[in-house]
Amino acid sequence: MIENIFKNLCLIYDPKAVPMIHDNSPQSSNHIMMMEPVDFYANPETMASNSYQHEDNKDHALIQKQALQEFRDMRDLLVSYGVMVTTIQGQAGCPDDLFPNWLSTHHGDMGGRLILYPMLAPNRQRERRQDIIDVLRRTYKDVQDFSLHEQHGKALEATGAMCLDRVNKISYQVRSTRSHDDLAQIWCDMNGYKLIRFDTEYKGKPVYHADVVMWIGTELAGVCSECLVKDDVVKHLKVRRDIVEFSNAQMAAFCGNSLEVIGASGERMLVMSDAGYNTLNDTQKSKIGQCYKTIIRPEIPTIEYYGGGSARCMMVEMF
Repeated sequence: MIENIFKNLCLIYDPKAVPMIHDNSPQSSNHIMMMEPVDFYANPETMASNSYQHEDNKDHALIQKQALQEFRDMRDLLVSYGVMVTTIQGQAGCPDDLFPNWLSTHHGDMGGRLILYPMLAPNRQRERRQDIIDVLRRTYKDVQDFSLHEQHGKALEATGAMCLDRVNKISYQVRSTRSHDDLAQIWCDMNGYKLIRFDTEYKGKPVYHADVVMWIGTELAGVCSECLVKDDVVKHLKVRRDIVEFSNAQMAAFCGNSLEVIGASGERMLVMSDAGYNTLNDTQKSKIGQCYKTIIRPEIPTIEYYGGGSARCMMVEMF
């Protein structure tokens, strides 16, 4: 079991031996991996493509201290709701490694599949660590490695670049410099997914990641329809799920950067940052509440402000 083989590399936060939950649907997981930041600040190498990052003259050490506390509070909040969390300590020189977009895990023919991804920014490429890969390979025998495409300037930043409908095998890919069209198609061909590409515009540029625009749960999906160049994605989502639509202003508060998780009792819950949730109107809250009795709402303002990412970006689903 993967929660055992990590013991020399990371810390396991397991509330009194909560068992692994194997839900009937493969859409979500009750086991999350997170990377604890050690050198967090606004990454200058990613600002060109991320409209949600900010930087100022605040001391980096203070930013790191505040982000670390927010990270740990979020981790503990997830655990308090019965979500198993595996935490790995990050590394210096990688300000964005608390957003682990270089890997994903999946159900596979040999019990589990690990996929490694090419990143756009050089200091994000350094996040991909061989020590973590070596440990994961003990459980995930089926490994797909796309990382060599970095040498040709091509990126495909995992479940940030592609929002996955795991149940129906559909990948929603946002076109951006962090999501290469050819690689997204190859990924889908190799993993048996149908690819649906879409274009966005926010402040004159594409949204950098699909998981900022949308989230997909087992029964409900959320999407920022205002940033879509065409409404094709909305139409596709409505075929299979009820949806809640967001505005650009709400997306900027990261209500789209959310993830369905499973608690110890098997309850499906939605993780959405407190800032994102507070931008929702009563109608949107009611619709989400009809599907999710529990909304896990971490307060992560420092991480959101300087990192340009939110709750979903911080979690890797372990299948």
